[in-house]
Amino acid sequence: MADTATYTDKGKPFERDMNYLPDRILAGSTPADPLEAEYGANPDAPVWPVEPGRYRLVAAKACPWANRAIIVRTLLGLEDVISLGLPGPTHDARSWAFDLDPDGVDPVLGIELLQEAYFNRVPDYERGITVPAIVETDTKKVVTNDFPWITHDLFFEWRDHHRPDAPDLWPEDCREEMESVMKRVFTEVNNGVYRCGFAGSQETYEAAYERLFDALDWLEERLTDRRYLMGDSITEADVRLFTTLARFDPVYHGHFKCNRNKLSEMPALWGYARDLFQTPGFGETIDFDQIKQHYYVVHTDINPTGIVPQGPDLSGWLTPHGRG
Repeated sequence: MADTATYTDKGKPFERDMNYLPDRILAGSTPADPLEAEYGANPDAPVWPVEPGRYRLVAAKACPWANRAIIVRTLLGLEDVISLGLPGPTHDARSWAFDLDPDGVDPVLGIELLQEAYFNRVPDYERGITVPAIVETDTKKVVTNDFPWITHDLFFEWRDHHRPDAPDLWPEDCREEMESVMKRVFTEVNNGVYRCGFAGSQETYEAAYERLFDALDWLEERLTDRRYLMGDSITEADVRLFTTLARFDPVYHGHFKCNRNKLSEMPALWGYARDLFQTPGFGETIDFDQIKQHYYVVHTDINPTGIVPQGPDLSGWLTPHGRG
C-alpha cells in the first residue's frame, strides 16, 4: 500500500484512503458468504471468474497489507493456482517497481512498474498505486487492489482449489465475534501505528499513541489464556494482526514513535507472534531487511536522511514460544 498522507499535514490526524478498485473474483455470480452485506461489500462491483492460472498476485513483502495476501495464499495452498509477483521494498512517487527481478521486469507480466497494470485498466488512474493487487496476466490489467476482500475471497471463492488440509480461516461458529475483533485490530493496531507515525501534531500523536497501546493491552490480556485470537485455531484475524506485530520492533517502535514498550516486552503478544512466525506460511513471508528499507527509505518526511538502522536484534523470533 502507498500511504499518501505525510508527516507535514500539520494538525491533522492520519486518514487512510480506503477507496480501491472494488472488483471481486467470485466462483459464481453471487458471493458465497451470507454475511457479506454486513461486511460492506459493494453489490454493484464488477465480477471476474475464478480461473486457475488467469491471475497474478502482486504483493511486496515489505508491505503489511500485501503480506496478508502472501500468507493466506500460502496457507490455503494456492501457489500453483495464482502466481506471485514480488516488487522491491522501495519505490518512488510513481509506483512499486519489479527491481528484484532480472532486468527489473516482472517475468510474467513483462512490466517494470506496477503502475503500468493500473494504467492498462484505468488510463487516467489518479489514486495511489497500491499492493496487494491482483492482475489478469493476459491483459496485464489490474483486477482489484481492495486488500480486505482479496484475502476474504481467496478463502471463500477459491475453495475448490485449496489444499486438502487448508485451515478454516473464517470459522462459521465464531465469525461474528471475529469480525468485531478484526475491526478493532484494523482501526486501533494495523492503522493505529500509522496514525502515530503520520500524526501532524503533538496532540494528534498523543491521542493515537494512547489508542494504540490501549488496544495492545487488550490483545495482551486476550492472548494470555488462549493460543490464537479466536481460540485454538489460526484464523484470518491472526493473519491480520501478525503482519503488524512482525513490523513493530524493527519499524513502528522507533520510526513511528510507538515506543511505550517493545513487542518483545509484552509476554503474551511476543509469545503469540513467535508462535505464528514459526508456523509454516508465516515466517518465511517476512523479510526484515526489506521491511526496514521500505519504511526508512520511502518515508522521507519522517526519515529525511534515508538512513536504515542496523538494529534491533531479531534473533529472538526463533526462540521457543511455549504456546503449544
